[in-house]
Amino acid sequence: MTEDIKPDDTLDCSGLSCPMPLLKTKKHIGGMKSGQILAVISTDPGTKNDLPAFARKSGHEFLGVKEEDGHALLYLKVK
Repeated sequence: MTEDIKPDDTLDCSGLSCPMPLLKTKKHIGGMKSGQILAVISTDPGTKNDLPAFARKSGHEFLGVKEEDGHALLYLKVK
């Protein structure tokens, strides 16, 4: 499913520990338009739980996660 997603923007949070990937994602989404898709690259395992929970609470849509080469690529659709 995530193979077909074409993000409008990518945020690289590699090497950052919790809560920085979530905080940077929140800030970055603030500059995006409704309906755009953000790909977040993270090496912190907690991000795989944090971003879906953030999406549910804030009204954004979590589209999925793809894991490759020691990092996760998480997709969010901005509300």
